[in-house]
Amino acid sequence: MLWYWKHVGMRRIVEFVLLTIFAIFFAGPLVNLLVLAFSEKWNYPDVLPQVWGFKWWEFVLAKDDIVSSISLSFLIATLVTILSIVVCIPAAYAFARIQFPLKKIFLFSFLLTNAFPKMGLYVSIAVLFYKIGLMNTLLGVVLIHMINVLMFMTWIPTAAFRSIHRAQEESARDVGASPFKVFRSVTLPMAMPGIVVASIFTFLNSLDEAQGTFLVGIPDYKTMPIVMYSIISDFPSSAGAVFSIILTLPTIILLVAAQRLVSADVLASGFQMK
Repeated sequence: MLWYWKHVGMRRIVEFVLLTIFAIFFAGPLVNLLVLAFSEKWNYPDVLPQVWGFKWWEFVLAKDDIVSSISLSFLIATLVTILSIVVCIPAAYAFARIQFPLKKIFLFSFLLTNAFPKMGLYVSIAVLFYKIGLMNTLLGVVLIHMINVLMFMTWIPTAAFRSIHRAQEESARDVGASPFKVFRSVTLPMAMPGIVVASIFTFLNSLDEAQGTFLVGIPDYKTMPIVMYSIISDFPSSAGAVFSIILTLPTIILLVAAQRLVSADVLASGFQMK
């Protein structure tokens, strides 16, 4: 044993122990969630379920309100992402390429929606929505979701546009390309990874939004996070585990896709003011 310690080295052993602890801390709840979702009978003190099956999957997917909440959540998240792209990408390009007074203040203002307690912000917006007739409407829910994602859809694309050297755009102009063609053929494709990552974060943020949806959309608009509360309180934990997997799976898939598109240092640069 002493020879092993000397051969491997204390540093590597400590790194291995820390990595193991992190893996257990991170993957443990996910493994427990998977086991719980496929267990039909699991009694203490058994380590694994006595009966495996798809009973709770059939139970969850057979309920009309749950299925409708899933489709509604993806619909709202898609609308929020598309509208955010339409509104925020031109703004991000302006922040990256145009000099105008108070630019940093305007850019910083997109961060303010995430700087205060969300419930207080949502209540204030709900009062305004009530006065103009947007309560319990699809448009109201989409707008309350968009307020949450303005930072992602502005800061990250701004960094993506800044990373493109002006010389590349100027070279295209020198051979006769119009400003619009330069943007479409040179600038936009090179900034696309950052825009895609921002869109993924926007989609996931909208998919997980609960407080704003509850204040503005209830009773007609019940998304997955809203229905999740009732499932946890009214049904066995296995049903909640199934619904948690349905809610979590898109997040894992899209985050893996985002990691492949852009590196961590590029992503971090999106949250730096210049």
